Amino acid sequence: MKILQANKFFFRNGGSETVMFQERDYLLSNGHEVVDFSMQDERNLPSPYAMHFVDNKNYSDGRLGKISKLFNAFSLIHSSEAVKRIRQLIEQTQPDIVHCHNVYHQLTPSIIGAAKSLEVPVVLTVHDYKPVCPTYNRLRDNKPCSSCLDGDVSHILRHRCAENSLGKSALLYAEALVQRLKGSYEHVDAFIAPSRYMQESIARRIPKNRIKLLYNGIDTNDVKGTGADEGYVLYLGRLVREKGVETLLKAHQNSTLGWELVVAGTGPLLDVLKAQYNPSIFVGYLAGDVLKEMINRASVVVIPSEWYENCPMSVLEAMAYGKPIVASRIGGIPELVADSKTGLLFEPGQSTELTALLDKLMSSEVLRKTMGLAGRKRVNNLFSLDKHHSGLMQIYQSVLGV
Repeated sequence: MKILQANKFFFRNGGSETVMFQERDYLLSNGHEVVDFSMQDERNLPSPYAMHFVDNKNYSDGRLGKISKLFNAFSLIHSSEAVKRIRQLIEQTQPDIVHCHNVYHQLTPSIIGAAKSLEVPVVLTVHDYKPVCPTYNRLRDNKPCSSCLDGDVSHILRHRCAENSLGKSALLYAEALVQRLKGSYEHVDAFIAPSRYMQESIARRIPKNRIKLLYNGIDTNDVKGTGADEGYVLYLGRLVREKGVETLLKAHQNSTLGWELVVAGTGPLLDVLKAQYNPSIFVGYLAGDVLKEMINRASVVVIPSEWYENCPMSVLEAMAYGKPIVASRIGGIPELVADSKTGLLFEPGQSTELTALLDKLMSSEVLRKTMGLAGRKRVNNLFSLDKHHSGLMQIYQSVLGV
């Protein structure tokens, strides 16, 4: 097969790019052809199709003038450049399938209609809630929200969901209406939902028979945990309110057992949290071998999210390292963590409950080891990269009718 993969970033920016590059590597190593379509960026990995990528667009650039901002606002909704370039690329390469990942704003869902106009089937992996939530994250005032799932996206205007800005909220409202009028999502042949929770969420708008459940996968052969357990609880992720890091810091502060907490990551809350809590807890952004070693030596990995997580790679990675997980009972997380078997689940935002669960695990090395081994077995059986890739090929074949 020849698959055109579209994603606005062609470097490892987050979980959606991790999944995309995993799938790309698999397809190439199994004799398939992959055509890349993305946005120009100095951080991009090499691609033989880079000359077809759209110009770089940074919608957060405060230096833009009023005319430029207005032009960018329109291009956020519909990118004529992306439509022109992907049409040329499709005509030149003749792919069997177009597989879209994170295409919003810089590429826009308008490329879906462009592909369909050339009679190429389209698959879209829903890494976030954009088809049913104009702001993509289902948050209102930093709290989980489901108001727009019924199809009435005017809630974004009423509550100024986009950074409490009427202008930004109006733009995203217009975007949602335009995509609905253009039938962008209606043109998609198959949606890939990385969690059952995501599948059920977007089924409020999309016929469920077009939404295929396919969990993210992890290469467990590439993860070599040593069984180390050095007595610390590890949080790794962005320091933003919806990730629940403040709840975790309170839970740590309230514990009388004295276990160590390590917070790896950065974000807008970093300075505030360092001023409020012990600054030595925060080790900053980690990557590569340093991050792997930090996970390998941890006793417990905690995921205290307070938004509807989809299928976080951090959970799968921790399980692959044989680490017990303490996580919020929200979104797709309970589908990954088997409560009381591979980890412990708590109600989001409940710092007292979180303290009790972490105290329980940190008081028993035997329990930690038992849950960690069970987690490694679970990720091998249910969330391996081989299982993910097998499911991906089945979805491609079903779309092509072969």
